[in-house]
Amino acid sequence: MVATNEFKKGLYIEVDGNPFVILEFQHVKPGKGNAFVRTRMKNLLLNTVLEKTFKSGEKFEEANVQRRVMQYLYKDKDGYQFLDMESYEQFLVSEDAVGDGKLYLIENMEMDVLFYNGRSVSIELPNFVQLEVGETEPAMKGDTVSGGGKPAITTTGLKVNVPFHIKVGDVLKIDTRTATYVEKVK
Repeated sequence: MVATNEFKKGLYIEVDGNPFVILEFQHVKPGKGNAFVRTRMKNLLLNTVLEKTFKSGEKFEEANVQRRVMQYLYKDKDGYQFLDMESYEQFLVSEDAVGDGKLYLIENMEMDVLFYNGRSVSIELPNFVQLEVGETEPAMKGDTVSGGGKPAITTTGLKVNVPFHIKVGDVLKIDTRTATYVEKVK
């Protein structure tokens, strides 16, 4: 059992029989009345974010979430195929579980796949990935590294704002947490 005073970012708990991960929390002790905890949590089954307030001292079951290192293989009509790096078993991960992470997936990329009661529910991408530019306006003579930017679409379909000197075929380092351009990879 986990009490509200033990909440921390990234903790997996069960609320009303559903697994959640805590994204943010704030302990509040008003001058009058009882203390409480405000939370932002993500439902692992539905991929929705919920804001909920709990009374201080409430207890919750820790969610039965396992993390396995897996390698992304390919996408087919049923979903996304991953290879467990320990047992070499192949697993199907649904479109819902992958969510917007599909815009960062490249073949042979390793990441954590989260399982709840034996069912894959989510993927955890690395903080940075390297993606190739598939489409952008051509670079013009005189465009500089600093100042301004233009839209670019990676080969995976991710739209990101990049400096003017970036051209089709360039490999970019992208921050998966904010979906932003970091730097051009040499």
